[in-house]
Amino acid sequence: MRAVNGNGISLGRMAAVGLGNALEFYDFMISSFFAVQIGHAFFPSEFGARGLLYTLVTFGVGFFTRPLGGIVIGRYGDRRGRKPAMLWSFGLMGVSILAMALTPSYARIGVAAPILLLSARLLQGFAVGGEVGPITAYAAEAAPHDHRARYVSVLQTGQGLAVLSAGLMGYLLAHALSPDDLDAYGWRIALLVGVLVVPVGLLIRSRLPETLESAVAHAGSEPEGPSPWRVFFVGLLVVGAGTIAGYGLTYMATYAQDTLKLGAQLAFVTTIAQGLGYLTSAYAGGWLGDHLGHRRVLLLCFALLLAFMLPAFMLINHWPTSATLFGVTAVLSIIHITSVVCMSAFLVESLAPTVRSGTFAMTYATGVALLGGTTQVVLKLLIDTTHSAFAPPWYIIGALAAGMLALTQLRERSVPEPVHAPS
Repeated sequence: MRAVNGNGISLGRMAAVGLGNALEFYDFMISSFFAVQIGHAFFPSEFGARGLLYTLVTFGVGFFTRPLGGIVIGRYGDRRGRKPAMLWSFGLMGVSILAMALTPSYARIGVAAPILLLSARLLQGFAVGGEVGPITAYAAEAAPHDHRARYVSVLQTGQGLAVLSAGLMGYLLAHALSPDDLDAYGWRIALLVGVLVVPVGLLIRSRLPETLESAVAHAGSEPEGPSPWRVFFVGLLVVGAGTIAGYGLTYMATYAQDTLKLGAQLAFVTTIAQGLGYLTSAYAGGWLGDHLGHRRVLLLCFALLLAFMLPAFMLINHWPTSATLFGVTAVLSIIHITSVVCMSAFLVESLAPTVRSGTFAMTYATGVALLGGTTQVVLKLLIDTTHSAFAPPWYIIGALAAGMLALTQLRERSVPEPVHAPS
């Protein structure tokens, strides 16, 4: 396999590598934005008011195959290389999204429809769980000295582009189609558009150089870090806190429709704001983390999210306008994406190259599955059981506090100058 050193891949090429990560978020956001419409297709009127809840549960279950994908594909990335692992995960992701878009509705095939939908989500969860470890390890290993967070931030910039694209797609479809058409096929169009990038992503990844060999070659110059198990258990709470906050922001579109009783078109403003926040701020967040320390900036972001979350929900409840929804979501998204960039760089650089892909994949996938993946269902249940529109921020605040406490158990590691592989 052809090795690459810290100067062997440009930021532009790294952006192309991030297509898989972007597709994951595009699909997740489309599924979240159109949760109401997808619920109508697979859980129609005879399911009653719980149709939306059943839809959210179906999407939430997909998170529980992520740890399995982290074990299988993440460890494969440590043994055979980051590149083949990324090819497998991206291909499986495309298959799962295509399957979901083409699954007939409940009206056509009955109970087989939600079963097929669930199967597609399980496969997608497996693929996404295996994607995050190899691709984040690749970004960190391809980075020049003291640029790890900036290179990792390219993945989150792709997420921002995906979120923004999904928001614009949802806005345009909601504007152009009637509610019945949105239920029937609008959301399917949005998913199929995402599938179009799969062949391009596979072609780009097939031409990448490998980073594993050079990373292992200069690993001896790095100071000994914490054990993988320590990173795993601390990372569970840190990743959980970050994803609960992130999926709480994603839930804003559903919250605007279901709780604030706003129209779909207005609700998509939150998605556009989240996408713009991610797209414009991820690299700046990486730059800040590289200069001030990844752990330090991560702690600061968690503290800011914790402080602003309740006031943010109060604002959108008292003034549920497009300007308020956009502003609140944009500000929180800027802080959140900075935390995600620094969290990924911090956890990855805490791990040795021979366990980096698999351990980070397991940490991220398990944290998302156990804590983040259940967020939308938990928020919906909290609102229904407490009859309070202000229940969600308290759940997010608790998660952020736990994440901050967990971070005290890991220290920042210095990032040495990479040893260049011989040409």
